[in-house]
Formats: sequence, structure tokens, C-alpha cells
Amino acid sequence: MAALGTLLAGTVLSACGGPSGDGGDSRAGESPGEAGRSSASADPTRIPGVGDRLQTRIPGDSRQVVAVYGDGSDSADSTVVLYTKQGSAWHRDRSWAGHNGTKGWTTDHHENDKRSPVGVFTLSDAGGVLPDPEPAPGTGLPYTRSASIAAPRWWAKPYWHDFDYVIAIDYNRVKGTPPNDPTRPEGTSKGGSIWLHMDHGSGTSACVSLPKPAMEYLLRTLDPDQHPVVVMGDRAHLKA
Repeated sequence: MAALGTLLAGTVLSACGGPSGDGGDSRAGESPGEAGRSSASADPTRIPGVGDRLQTRIPGDSRQVVAVYGDGSDSADSTVVLYTKQGSAWHRDRSWAGHNGTKGWTTDHHENDKRSPVGVFTLSDAGGVLPDPEPAPGTGLPYTRSASIAAPRWWAKPYWHDFDYVIAIDYNRVKGTPPNDPTRPEGTSKGGSIWLHMDHGSGTSACVSLPKPAMEYLLRTLDPDQHPVVVMGDRAHLKA
């Protein structure tokens, strides 16, 4: 598996992470905003801030949702919230400041457009350079540890740890494979290798980036038996 990852690392890494030319808009230490916060009148059976179009795409058996609320259609800044379902009600678990594509969001993602795809996607596989932080191996998302996932050292130093932890977003990929598997069922022009990964303080090529403690928490918490998904987009598209 590691040999396959090494051979294909260049192809995979070109689609996610790395220098994005956005000027390094750091949000270190920033508290997450009000995006996705439920009010007293909110329907607890729905993910806050998500309209019918995407709400109906959340699988009925999903009990964990990672919601990514983009600040704007052309913004690289976002708030990421983990919701867990108890009975019929969704409960806000934790939230973090994060980043998405340098140029914002799109409903028609293509390779190298620097925008993150809007939609609902399952979360099936994880991996990284570091060991799986899940304290009970085999109980969380399948985890592939491999040096082949590492960001290349010709990238600027702030990006070297982007892929210490990654969770593959099931956009144009084959479920049940390592995150850096290059297979693109919808073709290479539609992009791929879109992940949740470590934050470097600015926008990404198309991925969603989070602080290290957030990635560790998600890797310890997301459970295949709970059918986790990510619901992602800028606020306007999420509400549509």
C-alpha cells in the first residue's frame, strides 16, 4: 500500500493542500462565529442553516454530521461544526475555525479551480503521516498511515504538516481505499483528493482544513457505524 502511495503521491497532492497564493490569511486563535448555531425556535431534527435541498441528501441512518459553513461564496474562511444525533434530534458537539478553497465554493468543481465543492459527502476513510490518534485501533474510520501522504518538501514550510492527519471526503473517489488513492470515477477533470486535513492558516486548493486538535478529535469520534457525512458550502448555498 505504501509503495502505491509513493508512486502516486505527486498526482494526489496536486489536488489538495499546498501553497494556494492567497496571501496567508491566518485565523489563528479566532473563535468560531455564529454560523450554524441553533436558536430556541430551531427545528432540532434538522442541521441548522441547511435548506431542504441539502438536508434531504443527509442519509437517514447518519448520526454524525460535519457541517462546514463557508463565510461567503468567494471566501476561504469557514466554521466547522460537528453535530451528533440523539434520538431524532441533532446536537451541536464542537466547532472550530477552518479554511476551504482559496477562491471559495462551487457547485461544479473542476481540477485546479481552487474552490471547494458544495454538497453532502460521506466520510469513509482516513490516514496520514502520524499514527492514528484513535485510542482503540479498528473502531474508528479505517486509517492508512504512510509517509507517502506527506506534503512534498518543495512546498513552503508552513504547508509541510498539512497531511499529518487527513479524512477523505467522498467526492469523486472510491470508498474503502486510502485517501491518496488516485482513482477518479467521474474523470480527472472533476478533481479529487478532497480532504479534511491540518490547517496552515490560509485557504486550500479545494480541501477543508482544521487545527490539529480538531482533526484529532474527529479521528477519535467519527464512527463508521454512525455513517458520518460532511455537509459543506458557503452559507447561501447551504440555505438554498
